[in-house]
Amino acid sequence: MSTSHNDPNRPTLRIHGGRPIVGTVQSVGAKNAATKMLIATLLSPEPSTLVNVPLLGDTDVTAELIVALGGTVERTGNRWTISTPTFTTTDVPPLSRKNRIPILALGPLLARAGTAAVPVLGGDAIGPRPVNYHVAALRQMGVVFESTATHYRASTKELHGATIALPFPSVGATENIVLTAVMAKGRTIIRNAAVEPEIVNLIQMLQNMGAVIELGTNRTIYIEGVEQLHGTTATIMPDRNEAVSFASLALATGGEILVRGARQEDVMTFLNTLRKIGADYAVTEEGIRFRGTPPYRPVKLETDTHPGFMTDWQQPFMTVLTQAQGRSVIHETVYEDRFGYTTTLVAMGAQIETSTDCWGELPCRSWDQGFVHSAAVTGVTKLHGAAVTVPDIRAGMSYLIAALTANGVTELTGLDHLERGYERLIERVGGLGADIQLQS
Repeated sequence: MSTSHNDPNRPTLRIHGGRPIVGTVQSVGAKNAATKMLIATLLSPEPSTLVNVPLLGDTDVTAELIVALGGTVERTGNRWTISTPTFTTTDVPPLSRKNRIPILALGPLLARAGTAAVPVLGGDAIGPRPVNYHVAALRQMGVVFESTATHYRASTKELHGATIALPFPSVGATENIVLTAVMAKGRTIIRNAAVEPEIVNLIQMLQNMGAVIELGTNRTIYIEGVEQLHGTTATIMPDRNEAVSFASLALATGGEILVRGARQEDVMTFLNTLRKIGADYAVTEEGIRFRGTPPYRPVKLETDTHPGFMTDWQQPFMTVLTQAQGRSVIHETVYEDRFGYTTTLVAMGAQIETSTDCWGELPCRSWDQGFVHSAAVTGVTKLHGAAVTVPDIRAGMSYLIAALTANGVTELTGLDHLERGYERLIERVGGLGADIQLQS
């Protein structure tokens, strides 16, 4: 449970809720594309420039990784130029923040140096999220692994192509294979690959660096390895998770927010869900305008890999469903145990029940494994303020939305998680008229 007595030594966000949130917010670059594209710059000794880099914790720590390996990162606002002509080390040290990015440095390090060591993964506490798919795939490509309590150590005499059938279309595993295969000898085929827009953005960058990558049908990616890659300039796509977060904020509070720069093609499944619950949106030349008109109709939805309803959308949207009239169901099919955050929403007045059963129709990795992966929320409920600690990025956004929807005062700590995933979130939400104060 994430409600708590706040630590007086931690920054606290004091939130007065109960008013509609209205205004315009500019979409920033996608965190889930930017971090991977920063890693991709390590594949070439030549400099590369990334445009529209979001300024947040996860991009900071990825830059820290690059510098630790001997690279340089020159920042001019959201435009970053990265150069790593040589590696001063192939061992990624423990970084200032834990996340899951270091495992993706294996491919560039192995391609250019033949050896690599990365720390055991961190990131959000939303289920086991093992790296067995990554390890098994890279072994097929000629990588030898040795693991310790703190590191994964990898080496190769020569990277070579392979035909890899993923048991599940894992985003991280797909990215790792792509980053490793672009400079491997021969042809790599990835079957059952993830095809999220952020992966396509990464592939576009790699193609501009000289990689030969073909997106086939039925989740298949074909890669012809090349001997070397060159630098490039690449633009990071808008953050679709952020668009959904601000949309959920407008809907839950009965407000209206224009997300400038948001793209319809990135959030089509989410927009379909809004139609189902009776919410209002309009796609414009500027972006997408979301208008809250509660109460909403209940809905049954299931998270899925792209182009389905994204797993990162369900936490912010759960708060919206507290304002739907009747019983809504969410079936989480991507991650195990991603409903821990609901105990805090219940403490704030939500009526939510969870289950280890599959309350849906999609194939589910958590079937019969004892993980809580289904939830039902019954509305309309009046939420009230509480003292809350953020456990991860998207749950934190759910709590922030709940706090701004609720009557009374909420005190939010654990703000570092929100800083990892959202650029200047407190400042931008305050700019939409939210009554919030940051207390040190």
